Amino acid sequence: MSQSFDREVIVIGGGPAGSTVARYAALGGADVLVIDGRDPIGTPLQCGELVPTNDEMRRLCPDVPDMDDLFQTPDSAISRHSKEMHIVPPSGKPLKFDFDGYVLNRVAHDEFLVDLAKESGAEYLVNSRVDKVEGNSVILRNGDTITAKVIVDAGGHNGVIRRDYWTEESTKIPVKFVLMDGDFGEAVELHFGSMAPGGYAWMFPKSSGANIGLGIQRSFSKGKNLNQYTDEFVAKYDGEITFNGAGSLPMSGTIKKFVKGNYVLVGDAAGMVLPSNGAGITIAMIGGRIAGNVIAEHLKSGLPLEEYEKIWKKQMGKVMANSKRSFKVGSLLFRLPDWILNMMFNRLTKGIIWRAVTCRKMFWVV
Repeated sequence: MSQSFDREVIVIGGGPAGSTVARYAALGGADVLVIDGRDPIGTPLQCGELVPTNDEMRRLCPDVPDMDDLFQTPDSAISRHSKEMHIVPPSGKPLKFDFDGYVLNRVAHDEFLVDLAKESGAEYLVNSRVDKVEGNSVILRNGDTITAKVIVDAGGHNGVIRRDYWTEESTKIPVKFVLMDGDFGEAVELHFGSMAPGGYAWMFPKSSGANIGLGIQRSFSKGKNLNQYTDEFVAKYDGEITFNGAGSLPMSGTIKKFVKGNYVLVGDAAGMVLPSNGAGITIAMIGGRIAGNVIAEHLKSGLPLEEYEKIWKKQMGKVMANSKRSFKVGSLLFRLPDWILNMMFNRLTKGIIWRAVTCRKMFWVV
């Protein structure tokens, strides 16, 4: 006699990864419940809000199919459409690149993804935090228990399933940022050097203002904490600060396994952030679609959940491997004094730097 469950699928976390899993699993016919501690989902803001356009994503991730179906960013969620990226060394003299990207209104973006998932048939339980997962049971902090055949952790790198059932560690980079009023032009900026040791700083212009912040590797910092580095970098820009935010990113790339039994990791919980540029929103959604489709087929035909890992490697394996390699090289280079970095950021190395940032092989060799 088969065991009965309250739901076929429970997704813990309703951010871009979780809502995308829910959307595609529900489209495939699965009964899906998303549980999230926030209300509304998307708050508080925890990141830099930059994503590539669909055309740019096709260039960055050429093995990922059907981008336009996956990424349907509405105009209401786009704060600015930027066409240029500046890679800025400590000297402040930028290398300028063509880059097609959106600076988001992240809250509106995440709420739109929730709506897509609901339209596909998924249900949401918000303002409800998960305490732990045991077997097929998700136990909420209020004492309620909900059971499911498949349980997905999309709750970030500190998610309850990742925390309790996986031992593999990720390099975590703490980030801090502000929203600032003012006019900051149209180009997005990435800054490298001692202002953000082991990580990078950013300035992403919005329709009125900018998202400005940085992330560091604590082992690289020299007697200063994240707050001090952030304050010094933000002070370079003029404007009134309207919001302060913080978070952290897993920056060592994907972990080895995303599936254990009936447990599935997706998004930050699986390390789905490109280490060389910090991109996580679109990468999490790529993983979320694969996971959702595989889960739906698993429930219908018994397809092994591990098929999710295989499809991920086909679509994103090369890009992630290149990004991990670039991050390791960068971690060595960014230990060097600023004056050396200034010499290394020049017209001759411009192509190599861009290839590293965009997750291609740094040199034109196999």
